[in-house]
Amino acid sequence: MHNKTISGFSKLSKSKKIDWIVNTYFSNQDQAKTILKQYWNSDEKLQQLHDEFIENTITNYYLPLGVAPNFLINDRMYAIPMAIEESSVVAAASKAAKFWLDRGGFKTSVISTTKIGQVHFMYRGDTTHLKHYFNTVKPQLLEAVKPLSKNMEKRGGGIQDIELRDKTADIPNYFQLHVSFGTADAMGANFINSCLEQFAKTFKAEALNFEDFSAEEQQIEIVMSILSNYVPDCLVRAEVSCMVEDLSDSKTIAPEAFANKFVQAIQIAEVEPFRAVTHNKGIMNGIDAVVLATGNDFRAIEAGVHAYASRNGAYSSLSHAKIENGIFTFWMEIPLALGTVGGLTNLHPLVKLSLEMLGKPSAKELMQIVAVAGLAQNFAAIRSLTTTGIQEGHMKMHLMNILNQFEANAEEKINLVNHFKMHTVSHSAVVEAIEKLRQ
Repeated sequence: MHNKTISGFSKLSKSKKIDWIVNTYFSNQDQAKTILKQYWNSDEKLQQLHDEFIENTITNYYLPLGVAPNFLINDRMYAIPMAIEESSVVAAASKAAKFWLDRGGFKTSVISTTKIGQVHFMYRGDTTHLKHYFNTVKPQLLEAVKPLSKNMEKRGGGIQDIELRDKTADIPNYFQLHVSFGTADAMGANFINSCLEQFAKTFKAEALNFEDFSAEEQQIEIVMSILSNYVPDCLVRAEVSCMVEDLSDSKTIAPEAFANKFVQAIQIAEVEPFRAVTHNKGIMNGIDAVVLATGNDFRAIEAGVHAYASRNGAYSSLSHAKIENGIFTFWMEIPLALGTVGGLTNLHPLVKLSLEMLGKPSAKELMQIVAVAGLAQNFAAIRSLTTTGIQEGHMKMHLMNILNQFEANAEEKINLVNHFKMHTVSHSAVVEAIEKLRQ
């Protein structure tokens, strides 16, 4: 074990950073350095762009960018870009897109687009005085952020409302300014946070001049000002439906049996958290892949989505299914705060390409496309779980990863792919087959 620390690491040049890393942590320094440099882009300007996205960059980390074609959304065709490393996700999305293409496609609508930010503060004194102060100072709060919100208002966004919320039942003296925002086509994080910090400044300063306050009441203590990634009012709905008899394209199961089993599987995910987490993870396979491809923040989306899945007090399925009057309907409502301007969307060349592939969507359109990718993914997963089982398709995709681990050549790959058309794929079975072939 080494115990070297380093000061001033961030000030070193990229090559000096790499030298320190490989000398400190790697036994084969040349090999480590070669691997890091293999992933650099030969275009120096493009490489510099990537280096400057974050701090202490040493190389680029690749994810495959795939495409799932044949998505019919509100009668318009899309090919959806997906950045993800997990095998069979893109295949599953494509399969679901093709399945629903002949059955009317996906229908989507944006329910609402409100985002939330909060100024958290401590106030010691009479609550009625605070309420009176808030009502008095509210116009000044809005006035103070005019320079910040001017451009956003031109684009159809801006501040929708500011509320004073009393949270003293949870923490003594704790209150918040609860602010709702519209951010047009931007994700809006910087806009929201800048407005909140200005609200906090004005709110604290003006309290010193408020006549009804005692000396103690004037001393409002700002704890923090920050947007929330919980966006239950930035909601999009995606759904598919068709006659039950049109549902099955499989010889192994009748349409009615398939529809019933599908609805049962969804009901289980609605009531059983151990299933719901995996069920929703499958939805997020589709969602995160498109969120990443379009330069959005998948951690924010994940956090908000899982909080939403727990909004009724227990963690539950995001998607729902029903059979009514001979019609099968499968749908989901999901919170998605996305942007198509600002951030990486204007910088990363592949993000620009992905957005162009989608027809340069507005934030609302992107919400709908992303929700569809999640619903398609979920449909494919439930369909395979309730019919063939998940491993058959997944292990076939995984076969390639195992063959690559053993550096199988083209001829060996063809041979082994054919062999496993008739045999069950498992790691040990593949290893055995490779060894046998190589003898």
